[in-house]
Amino acid sequence: MNILLLSRYTRLGASSRLRSMQYLHALTREGLHVQVAPFFDDAYLEALYSRKGAPGSTMGYMLRRVRHMRRHPAPDLIWLEKEALPWIPWLIERALLPRGVPIVSDYDDAIFHRYDQHQRVAVRVALGRKIEGVMAASNLVMVGNQYLADHAWRSGAKRVETIPTVVDLEAYDVHPAKKSSDTTRIGWIGTPHTWKELAHPIHTVLEPLLKQNQALFRAVGAAMQPETVGSLEILPWTEDTEVSLIQNMDIGVMPLPETPWTRGKCGYKLIQYMACGLPVVASPVGVNCEIVEHGVNGFLAETNEEWRSAVETLLSDADLRRRMGAAGRKKVEDSYSLQVWGPRVAQMLRQVADEGQKV
Repeated sequence: MNILLLSRYTRLGASSRLRSMQYLHALTREGLHVQVAPFFDDAYLEALYSRKGAPGSTMGYMLRRVRHMRRHPAPDLIWLEKEALPWIPWLIERALLPRGVPIVSDYDDAIFHRYDQHQRVAVRVALGRKIEGVMAASNLVMVGNQYLADHAWRSGAKRVETIPTVVDLEAYDVHPAKKSSDTTRIGWIGTPHTWKELAHPIHTVLEPLLKQNQALFRAVGAAMQPETVGSLEILPWTEDTEVSLIQNMDIGVMPLPETPWTRGKCGYKLIQYMACGLPVVASPVGVNCEIVEHGVNGFLAETNEEWRSAVETLLSDADLRRRMGAAGRKKVEDSYSLQVWGPRVAQMLRQVADEGQKV
């Protein structure tokens, strides 16, 4: 069975790496052959993260994607990350996709708000319901949380499955207990853009507390170059080092404002932290409220005072950090691991492809 994966990015893009590419070995074991065809290349993301602007011709990316969409022979199934052609109306995209090939579309954020809440009226008119069209035409819509699932059902999707963004337990394990003399680290992982918008404000809130406790705020991915300034430790993200950098944190944080866009987030940072045995502190937004069991594997914090209180409690109690971290690790093993979801995703894809061949 041949599957064409029309991903948005290469492995360098977190959404593509986590929502589809990390499943490739599991799919191969189930007899599914997947051809990966990313829209953007590594150079695009490297330039984007370094704030140098996106390189290359947008038209070049479009033409390459169209060639993949029109390939012969046609695949048995198209696995589509979000949309095939960004900023192109659905009717054009639909005309270029091969007829008679079932589509599985996947969403780990509220990309539809990029169009339906755009500041330009022309974009809202032309593309405001584009993602609804993709969802309605899909034989299966896979989503990362209930907010996205509700939107898919309202769009007329035939079948919707909620699949969390997961970690591979073979790559994530719990770091041995740190020495009492080691510096305590509150940690965050993300991109330069999300650091500026989401995490930097909470570092500012926590900074007096960090200084008081001689602790550091480790921001992985906040910039391309390492830097330590006061209580802030910035380290670059790489796929090879991200797990070890999280393992050397003591508390993981995920601050989010309450917006339509953030309600579509899938809480992957929390799952990474918990997989490494860390207690977490997170904003009570969207799926965070399902992942974090307040007082069990971490704390939900909304106001600045709640953030300071939660972090201070964890900084002052190493035994509590260990207990909450163990509870978080158990939850990941049971509900948020590739080992649990790999066979399930393979079964879903095979079922959709088999049903398509019967039509």
